[in-house]
Amino acid sequence: MVIWSEPAKADLRSIHDFIAHDSRHYAKKVVQDIREKTDILNELPKAGKKASELNDETVRELSLYSYRIIYEIKNHGVFVLAVVHKRRDLQPEMIGR
Repeated sequence: MVIWSEPAKADLRSIHDFIAHDSRHYAKKVVQDIREKTDILNELPKAGKKASELNDETVRELSLYSYRIIYEIKNHGVFVLAVVHKRRDLQPEMIGR
C-alpha cells in the first residue's frame, strides 16, 4: 500500500498552485500524473533508484517531469515522503529525517 505523508501532500498542493498560475488544466494533470506514477510501488517497491544523497537503501525515488518523488520502503507499506524539484538539493529535513 502506498501512503502519502502530509508533507508530500503539501508538496503536491504547492506544485499544483504554482503551475495553476499559468494553467489550471496542466496543474491538475501534473499532480494526477505524479500520484499515478506511485501506483507501481504497490507491486514493485524497489522500482525507483536509491536517493543518492541519503545513502539508505530504503529511501528511493521515482522521476517524473522535473520532479523527484521520494519514498521509503517499510515493512507495512511504501510511504511517499516528499515531491521535490530536480534542481533542489535533497536535504534530510525535507523528508523528516
